[in-house]
Amino acid sequence: MTSDAVPAGGDPRRLLADSRDLARRVRLAQRVTWLPLLVLAVVSFGAILVYRFGRVVEFDCQPVAGGQLCKVWYQAATIYWWTALVLAYVVIVIGYRRVASARGLGSRVAPYAIVGIALLALFTAVWQVRTHYLPLPDPAGPPPWSVLALARLTDFTGSIGLALLVLAWLERHPALLLFALGYLTVVVVPVNFGWGVHWGPHWQFAPMLVVSGGVLLLGSAGFALAQRSRRSR
Repeated sequence: MTSDAVPAGGDPRRLLADSRDLARRVRLAQRVTWLPLLVLAVVSFGAILVYRFGRVVEFDCQPVAGGQLCKVWYQAATIYWWTALVLAYVVIVIGYRRVASARGLGSRVAPYAIVGIALLALFTAVWQVRTHYLPLPDPAGPPPWSVLALARLTDFTGSIGLALLVLAWLERHPALLLFALGYLTVVVVPVNFGWGVHWGPHWQFAPMLVVSGGVLLLGSAGFALAQRSRRSR
């Protein structure tokens, strides 16, 4: 009866553990999580001025008790969100690839940008159907909370959070996943502290954008500090 000695370096379990550790280190080195959060925060804050000074189009007005009820299209804001978010995803992809190239690594961020732009297209189509083919809501009372939540989730700010879930999956990043879920909660609830209720059509979105943009900005700072702390060890 004979047996062959297996070198320590050839231990399958050790090789598997080393391979997993290497993959984890590569994923950590590929992460530039602060960048998309910072860019998207800037886009969110910029939308406040567009809503304030942009054109508001009213159409399909119907008479109701005490006035009229109209459908509203924020023309300038729609164009702004589309242009700004597409450019934001381009900037994010370029930034990730430059950092990855400097570290001698590849980048997996392109699917995130593709999904983000695809969500923009999908939600724009949903908005067109909802605006032009569905009747005005009953003026006797507000729509059900589920309807409002779905509308917020399929808005531009909602598309940001849903795309961040994809980035969290690509990076295998639990902290980013929790952050994205928290951001979506802020958008869907929404958390605006009751501000802007009677501020008119040009300012009513400002509180929500301040809060959601602030969440993105704080998240960017937090992830940047965590990355710096990890690299300094």
